[in-house]
Amino acid sequence: MCGIVGYIGTQRATEILLSGLEKLEYRGYDSAGIATIWEEQINCVRAKGKLHNLRSKIEHSENPAPIGIGHTRWATHGKPEEHNAHPHMDMARRIAVVQNGIVENYRELREQLKAQGHEFVSETDTEVIPHLIAQFLKEETALADDNSDVILFEAVRKAVNQLQGAFAIAVICADYPDELIAIRQQAPLVIGFGQGEFFCASDTPAIIAHTRAVLPLENGEMARLTPLGVEVYNFAGTRQRKHVRMLSLSPTMVEKQGFKHFMLKEIYEQPGVVRACLDAYFSSADDAGDSLINLDLPESLYADLEQIQIVACGTSWHAALIGKYLLEQLAGIPTQVQYASEFRYAPAPLTPNTLTIGVTQSGETADTLAALGMEKERRQGLESKYQVRLLGITNRPESSLGHMVPHIINTLAGIEIGVAATKTFTAQLMAFYALTLDLAQRRQTLPQEKLADIITGLRGIPKEIESTLETQEKLTEHLAHDFAETQDFIFLGRGINFPIALEGALKLKEISYIHAEGYPAGEMKHGPIALLDAKVPVVAIATPGNVYEKVISNAQEAKARDSRLIGVTPVNHGEAADVFNDMIPVTEVDELLSPLLTVVPMQLLAYNIAARRGLDVDQPRNLAKSVTVE
Repeated sequence: MCGIVGYIGTQRATEILLSGLEKLEYRGYDSAGIATIWEEQINCVRAKGKLHNLRSKIEHSENPAPIGIGHTRWATHGKPEEHNAHPHMDMARRIAVVQNGIVENYRELREQLKAQGHEFVSETDTEVIPHLIAQFLKEETALADDNSDVILFEAVRKAVNQLQGAFAIAVICADYPDELIAIRQQAPLVIGFGQGEFFCASDTPAIIAHTRAVLPLENGEMARLTPLGVEVYNFAGTRQRKHVRMLSLSPTMVEKQGFKHFMLKEIYEQPGVVRACLDAYFSSADDAGDSLINLDLPESLYADLEQIQIVACGTSWHAALIGKYLLEQLAGIPTQVQYASEFRYAPAPLTPNTLTIGVTQSGETADTLAALGMEKERRQGLESKYQVRLLGITNRPESSLGHMVPHIINTLAGIEIGVAATKTFTAQLMAFYALTLDLAQRRQTLPQEKLADIITGLRGIPKEIESTLETQEKLTEHLAHDFAETQDFIFLGRGINFPIALEGALKLKEISYIHAEGYPAGEMKHGPIALLDAKVPVVAIATPGNVYEKVISNAQEAKARDSRLIGVTPVNHGEAADVFNDMIPVTEVDELLSPLLTVVPMQLLAYNIAARRGLDVDQPRNLAKSVTVE
């Protein structure tokens, strides 16, 4: 979950590295550091805490070094202290390394290196890497002739082959100041191509200001960056043929554009995201033909389909729960939703004609990728009805997920910088609506008229989200004043909006550090009601439909226990005005579509409470945007 960036070229590396790290700080912000090579020495500067601490330490540096590597850390091994910050170096301070990931066998390697005389100064797993490279570099230097130009590369390659785990690594060495080595194994790493300069980074936002020509490394690949170009090899040392591709992103996509926080900007981008999904997933009235849906998924994915299983984590898991509701109620397909981290170690029994869907915003979530990989492996070689069918739902089709599964639904949300997912959640919901309606149309579980009505309703959602944003930002900001000191929250929902209650609670926990729980409203009387008193506010999602009266009744039970009751509900509907102490109004739409609206006040309420408490909304403590380690 850390961020790494590297540069070799003709410009001053320090500023390029710092600006790149600023774009990657969503991946971790416990500490940061950079290492550059100048006058045959490595200059390494590190700082505990967020990136501005590092910048303040080097803001007056005149170091003109044209090569360097940088790192922003989310701590795994070792506390977030300066001595555990990256880059890490060998004893001679000639080799510097940054890593995103985990070296699983680092204890064994550390003991071996200690026996050879190496001394360690941190508690991290990463520190074994420069020491291991130094050991192999001695051997390569002794064996090489004077004309060899791959000594460093070979030392790094041999060291990497000793590592077990998931990692992305960048290496520089003072004895080879015109060479930067980048390695990928189960953790994202992309190479960027500029004019006489080259980059590597954990994610494209770090380099988009300098180039749109990129090459994502595959697992088990190493790149050798020199002033002459980029060479890519596998871990066995065999040269690989690769093709550069052009990004469609622009630098302005990763700027705040006048908003106070990225999270607020991304909340406001949701109408545009929904419109992009509508344009991509659904046919217009003029070109509908025989199909209303444009997912371009093959019939073989759907043929004789008996069951769907979905693996996901966090917010994506909540989106999958809504997907389950839609797939079962509209397409008539039994659907399971599993935490990917649990599925890896306790998978469901193999069932025939089963579609497995992995949902991950980044396409790099370690548990989700591992769960899909395990499912693929355990179905290989079985009779045809048990063979694997894989589908990915992601915001990054160029990611590891995109390479792993044969079919992808691109959620089209654009880059999301805020750690707490907002627009990407809404985009995932749109993907599930499209998938469900595609299946319902092919299986003929819904009349064509009903399908068309749902799509028409979806087309009206962007305007309704805009209306919701106009009315609710000030309202939720006003409510936030009353809850800045609150310690516990309860969120209630039923049916298709129960996952929205879970998502509302997660958002509040993530960015305000207030304990919050989401429950099915009907389960309140089975235990959670014991938590309620005047100090525990309750947010209830009550949208007209099959369970509206039931939610109102459950809300009244909470109010009878003196809880302050906040209703996310249409105004002037039923008895809501008499039940709720406060109302956050949403437009009345078909109950099936209501999550696309009810999630917005959940996001705004969490945002405004966190902002009112003076917290770092975009970079909440202990969290990172993309969880690329187990």
